[in-house]
Amino acid sequence: MAKISDILQQSEGRRLELKAQLPSNAKLAKSIISFANDAGGEFYHGIQGNPREVTGLEEDSLIELEEKISNIIHDQCAPVILPEILFLNHEGKHIILTRIHKGSAPPCHLKNKGVKNGTYIRVGSSNRQASEEIIAELERQKQNISFDSELIFSKPFDKVNIDAFKELFIEKTGEKVTKQVLSKLDLYRAEQGKDLPTIALILLSDDPLRKQQFPYAKIECARFKGTVPGIFIDQKTINTNVSLQAEQAYQFVIRHISQSSVDYAGVYRNDRWEYPVIAIREVIRNAVIHRDYSMTGKDIKIAVFDDKIEITSPGKLMPSVDFNDMESGQSDIRNKVLEPVFKRLGIIEQSGNGLKRIKEELQAYPEIALSWKEPGSTQTLQNDPFDMFIPKCYKSKILSVSQHVQNFQDVSISNL
Repeated sequence: MAKISDILQQSEGRRLELKAQLPSNAKLAKSIISFANDAGGEFYHGIQGNPREVTGLEEDSLIELEEKISNIIHDQCAPVILPEILFLNHEGKHIILTRIHKGSAPPCHLKNKGVKNGTYIRVGSSNRQASEEIIAELERQKQNISFDSELIFSKPFDKVNIDAFKELFIEKTGEKVTKQVLSKLDLYRAEQGKDLPTIALILLSDDPLRKQQFPYAKIECARFKGTVPGIFIDQKTINTNVSLQAEQAYQFVIRHISQSSVDYAGVYRNDRWEYPVIAIREVIRNAVIHRDYSMTGKDIKIAVFDDKIEITSPGKLMPSVDFNDMESGQSDIRNKVLEPVFKRLGIIEQSGNGLKRIKEELQAYPEIALSWKEPGSTQTLQNDPFDMFIPKCYKSKILSVSQHVQNFQDVSISNL
C-alpha cells in the first residue's frame, strides 16, 4: 500500500480519486463502477483534491461511513463488487480508503439503469458513460475473446484475397501459407459446415471486403508546415493490409525528421536522429497491433510538425498498462489473433517489452521527457487529436502518451 505522503504527490486519474467528504450515492457508485470496468482503483475519503490537503474525517463517523459505502456498492452496483475498505491515520487525521479491484465479470453497471445506460468507464480523473462499442468490448473481456477473433459470414474463407499476406509471410518466416498454417493461427474456423474467415484474416487481406467492412483500418499521415495543423507539406493515406502499415508509417516519419552528425569516432561519423526513432517505431507498432478495430469512424493518425510528432491510435487503454511503471514488462493483448501473427512476421518481438524499450531509448535522449496525458480531463484538450498540446516541462522535448476522452490513445513527441 502506498504511503499517504506518496498519495499526496500523485495526480488524480485513472486509478486514483480523492474526496474531502463522501460524495453523493450516485457519484460514488459511478466511480466504483468505473474502477471495476478498468484497472481497478483507490478512493480516498478525507483527502481534498484541490488544493491537496489531508482534511481528515471524524473518528466517531468512521464505522457509519464504512457501512454507508458498503451499502451503496451492494445496493447500486451490479454484478457484485467486493471492495476493500480500510481505516488509515495520517498525522492524527482519519482517512477511509476504498480499494476496488478489476471486475471479473464486466460490464459493471448501475442496477437501476441497466447495462446500456448504467455502464461507466474511467477517462482521466472523471467517469464517463460507456458507448455501445465499449460495452461490447467489456463483454468480450468477460468471455476472454477478442474482436479480431470473431467470424465474418459474408464470404467463404477460401475466396478472400490474401496474396500480399502470403508473400510477406513466406519472406519473413520461410514458411508457405497453407490451410493448416491459417488454422493454427486462428485466421479461419469451421462454422455451420463452412470455413469462415475471422476478422483478423480480413484485416490482413487485400480483399475488397476489408475496405467495405473496416474502412477506418488505415493510417492517415501528414507533415504540416509550422507548429499547428493547417498547411500540408506532405500527406499519405496508408490503406494497405495491417501487416504492412507499421513499416510504411515508420518510413513516412523517417522521411520528415532530420539526422545530424554529433561527433566522430576516429574517422567514422556518429549520426543522431532529432527524435528517438526506436521509441517512434515502438509507438507505431503498438498503435497498429493494439488499436481497437471495432471502433467505427476512427483511424490512426500521424502528424509531423516543425516542433513535434503526434501519433493517435483509437481504443481505450488496456487495463493492465500503466505508463508510470514502464520497466515491469506489461502485456495486455487486445487483438489476440493478430498478435501472434505479428510476432511471426517480426513486427513485434517479445510481448510486454514495448514500454521498457521506449524508456531505454529515452535514456539516450536526456532532452526528452515522457508524460502521459488524458485529453478530456480538466488539464488537457478535448479537441481533435491533431490539436497542438504543449505540456509544461523544463526539458526541451516531450514524449507524451495519452488516452483520449473519446476512447483514444494519443502519443505525442514534441520539441518545445
